[in-house]
Amino acid sequence: MTIHPVILCGGAGTRLWPMSRRLYPKQFLPLVSEQSLLQDTVTRTLGIPGIAAPVIVSGEDHRFLVAEQLREIGHPPALHLLEPVPRNTAPAIAAAAWRILQSDPDATLLVLPSDHAIGALDAFKDASLRAARLAAAGALVTFGIVPTEPATGYGYIERGEPLTEGGYRVARFIEKPARERAEVLVSDARYAWNSGMFVFRADRLLEEIERYCPAVHAATRAAVLQARDDLDFCRLDRAAFEACPADSIDYAVMEKTDRAAIIPVDLGWSDVGSWSQLWAISEKDAEGNRLHGDVIAHDTRNTYVRAERRLVATVGVDDLVIVETDDAVLVSHRDRAQDVKAIVERLQQAGRSESNVHRRVYRPWGYYEGIDAGTRFQVKRIMVSPGQALSLQMHHHRAEHWIVVSGTAEVTRGSETVLLSENQSTYIPLGITHRLINPGKLPLYMIEVQSGSYLGEDDIVRFEDNYGRG
Repeated sequence: MTIHPVILCGGAGTRLWPMSRRLYPKQFLPLVSEQSLLQDTVTRTLGIPGIAAPVIVSGEDHRFLVAEQLREIGHPPALHLLEPVPRNTAPAIAAAAWRILQSDPDATLLVLPSDHAIGALDAFKDASLRAARLAAAGALVTFGIVPTEPATGYGYIERGEPLTEGGYRVARFIEKPARERAEVLVSDARYAWNSGMFVFRADRLLEEIERYCPAVHAATRAAVLQARDDLDFCRLDRAAFEACPADSIDYAVMEKTDRAAIIPVDLGWSDVGSWSQLWAISEKDAEGNRLHGDVIAHDTRNTYVRAERRLVATVGVDDLVIVETDDAVLVSHRDRAQDVKAIVERLQQAGRSESNVHRRVYRPWGYYEGIDAGTRFQVKRIMVSPGQALSLQMHHHRAEHWIVVSGTAEVTRGSETVLLSENQSTYIPLGITHRLINPGKLPLYMIEVQSGSYLGEDDIVRFEDNYGRG
């Protein structure tokens, strides 16, 4: 039996702003270890007997982030499916099932969100194998987390009659309860948190989707049959996938099927859904503080402080969340950390970029970050990874000066191509076709000074691009 990890890499993580943003959400952040949550998710599947390379399902905006992070840990995906539009978990999982069945008719899927934390790795691997054996008998298995508190942010699952492998039939799913109801549920061993992790045979899942949600079955099948490969990615057909109903796997199948099973597990699990949850699972000092980065805390208790760029000092405060980035600072009471989502909504309503991007913006070739900006000028720091190239492009409204800080730059400017090294520079006039390549084995660092009447990122006309961007 081959187990195929299907890792769902969507989601915005708005409650973890200002670290998590739309174009760089929480699954790509190193929040609980030196690796990102996505990298941790892939790593924890290693060592499970019969495990295959992961299948990733993500949106197009994050495709190069996924590829780079998996390259960093040396575990590239077997397949990377790109959703042209978000349609929730049922279509994402169904599309993965259709594609995996093309090469493995007996495939078993281990479906994992990319942004969860799990502390008990051996227990996770054991539960995955038990769930796979239960799934081989026809069950659609979910992991039920043994609850540790009367949480109101999770759905609950009631277990029914016992099955093999330490599993149980699912008696019913319960929506996120009010506090009083959650206190009753957590005191009863029959109830567990709904983790959003599943194991089932791919063919059996599609049978149940066809039975209970035929529109998802038909649309995802068409999207996979009409998909096209693009570099290392597989693009699902846009028209077919856009026609697919948006629904979660819970609503589409698990709450309706008579094949649902639950394996209760104690994994040291968290969905890392807010700063207060991150504080709860973190190691703390004697005063109950979790301090990350350059932080001085005086007379401070039960507080989460994260300093990314500058010194953060606290005096005489309790039960706070303080998160500092290069362009925003969040201060919240720990009990109100869930409400950070409201700040993101206000930023979006105001059309502010802080809800979408960091000052450092990642591209498939490297990244750039803003240093300064004013009327008719903008200064950026650019890093181009070894062997990578920006597109052959031109601008209608701006000229650019490039200064090499370190590394080697191969610059195409109109009909000429030159090599620039440290402390050398060049000028790209408005309207001139140009390209920047790092031909070396070390990162290329440059300063770019833009000047002109309009400096927006959409003032780019691409003629050639290694990454399939228009």
